[in-house]
Amino acid sequence: MGSGSWLGFESGGVGGWLYALLCVCLRMQVGAQCPEGCHCAWESHTVLCADAGLHEVPRDLPTDTVSLHLERNFIRSLPEDAFQDLLHLRDLHLSHNRINSLASGALRHLSTELRLLDLSHNQLRQATRQEFGSTRAKTRLYHNPWHCDCALQELMETLNLEPETVNGIVCETSARGAGIAEGSRWEDPGSSSDHVGQPLVKLLDSGVNFCSLQRKTTDVAMLVTMFVWFFMVIVYVVYYVRQNQAEARRHLEYLKSLPSPRKAPTETDTLSTGL
Repeated sequence: MGSGSWLGFESGGVGGWLYALLCVCLRMQVGAQCPEGCHCAWESHTVLCADAGLHEVPRDLPTDTVSLHLERNFIRSLPEDAFQDLLHLRDLHLSHNRINSLASGALRHLSTELRLLDLSHNQLRQATRQEFGSTRAKTRLYHNPWHCDCALQELMETLNLEPETVNGIVCETSARGAGIAEGSRWEDPGSSSDHVGQPLVKLLDSGVNFCSLQRKTTDVAMLVTMFVWFFMVIVYVVYYVRQNQAEARRHLEYLKSLPSPRKAPTETDTLSTGL
């Protein structure tokens, strides 16, 4: 009885030690995946890389990251594959960086589970719907030196912008926009400098349409292209006809220059000669 109890105790003790050692090994293996300069809270799947002096998005982020904090660094651009492996990402904090460009697929690879995308306090001037893809996350874009144009207007109409921050999306520069609302102070397109310093959402609400001029320009370009194409067709037809006329004239002159064939004597001519 005593011997059995001792063996059971020893077996349990060895099993406990093995379990503890396995946990430590797993913890060390997972901990090795945490990027340098970052802190990983494994229980909440949160990666904290704020104020880490980073110049680019870390390449070795844990694939099970749910919340990623990269604010207050020196990141200038987002490459296309920056977040493509983060299939469970729900919160992405990129504020207070120096981001001035977005690769075409950088944000399109974000998880469909994404709830928050913070790009505020950066150096973004232009952005398009293609760069953001179909994300429905609550998005912050305020405090960027935006160039207000048709692409930004279309992006504003697509994104799920955080309501309390939309007035912070201000035009630092602007394309010319035509007013479309009757009685609007923007009916006369005027100078694009009239839009500088204005919140984009207020300009759009007042009737400014940055896409109207672009569409008119596109229509004019299409008309010019069609006219040039039609003109080239006419020129080709005229050239083709003239070439054929010249060829026909040369062929006729060649036929005229050929010697006439001698007329063979007939029976009537022979009788006339005999008489």
